Amino acid sequence: MTHPLNVAVIGAGICGLLTTRELLREKQQVTVFEKSDKVGGTWVYDPRVEAEDLLGLDPNRSIVHSSLYSSLRTNLPRPLMSFSDFSFEDKFYGDPRMFPGHEEVQKFLEHFAKEFGVSEVIRFNSEVVRVDFKNDGFVVEWSTIEAGLKDEVFDAVVVCNGHHTEPRVADDIPGIKEWSRKQLHSHNYRVPEPFRDQVVVVIGNGPSARDISKDIAKVAREVHLASRSSDVKVSKVDGYENMWQHLKITRVFDNGTVVFQDGDSIEADTILHCTGYKYHFPFLRTNDLVHVDNNRVDPLYKHVFPPQLAPRLAFVGLTFNQRLIFPILELQSKWAALVISGKILLPSEDNMLAEVHEHYRELDENGFPKSLTHSLWHKFDYIDWLSDQVGLRVDDRVREIGTNLFEKWTSRANGLRDATVHDFLKAVS
Repeated sequence: MTHPLNVAVIGAGICGLLTTRELLREKQQVTVFEKSDKVGGTWVYDPRVEAEDLLGLDPNRSIVHSSLYSSLRTNLPRPLMSFSDFSFEDKFYGDPRMFPGHEEVQKFLEHFAKEFGVSEVIRFNSEVVRVDFKNDGFVVEWSTIEAGLKDEVFDAVVVCNGHHTEPRVADDIPGIKEWSRKQLHSHNYRVPEPFRDQVVVVIGNGPSARDISKDIAKVAREVHLASRSSDVKVSKVDGYENMWQHLKITRVFDNGTVVFQDGDSIEADTILHCTGYKYHFPFLRTNDLVHVDNNRVDPLYKHVFPPQLAPRLAFVGLTFNQRLIFPILELQSKWAALVISGKILLPSEDNMLAEVHEHYRELDENGFPKSLTHSLWHKFDYIDWLSDQVGLRVDDRVREIGTNLFEKWTSRANGLRDATVHDFLKAVS
């Protein structure tokens, strides 16, 4: 019988909790390093912002991990935020809505951590500052307020530090770097009150941009959304007297003027970047065997294992833009744990690298931006591959809800989100 491996898991968000559960099931010895004093990762609300650098451009700034705003509700319903053996549908912690607020999700994750014994192996208030590959193992150095720096050697490391903390900004807009008025990234947005009576431009067309725009519109004089997508309709936003949708910004001027591609221009007080995030692993030392290139974590076999360091280094949770993201995270964590435990064998290093490079070549040929390498869109092939590897199939009902939700979301987003449980399930089943 082989001895258990000593495995470090970085982060106690969804991915860290799932991965730890699966490693514990495989009888491995697991230590979870969590910077904060709570489980939940990105779902832990923190009212603080990075006040001295609201765009998040200074790598030496004092970083606030959370990017949650106070009014945030999920854009996925409970059935799609459940795990195979731990449902969110039948658990309520004060907010029974089908699309609950962030507090409900964090309580669900706390319940999960206790239910599966994950809480017992978490070192809270422990920030990993260095992971260094040494002699077929990893030196993990971490910092605590009480004891300062410590280090320990692990057989394997799973990186689950999330990817909603390091802002990406729209710094390619002519004049944006000389803009003299207020700019911030959505990472540092919490409540609408600071924007009272202002004219605000929101850059972006994703869920955060839409949510935050509507939140700010409650107090702002005007809100103008700017989107790079050519599919948006340039018009006043339905249901709002003070909000307009525009095409992308063509230029901004130091006097506050913002000019849009559709020909409109306004004088703004604030520009808010809802422009996404960067993958960021400042603690990782791999001699460039793993690096980030325009938001592609390169090279990664099946978005999880770097071929030259596999199976002792893994990343869980890099994939995004998928209605079935929770089931995918569960499958990824289970696969990673089984590979680390030696129950599933990976292809050779050369074969993994060849497959990774072939995948990148196909993305390039199809005009797929490098920055979206880890986007799964709404396809099932990756899910099916993972399911075959670990022997766990995503429930057909969950697949159906995910598919139908995507098809109906654009036209009925508000109606679906606020529908009763019965009406919602009827609409997507």
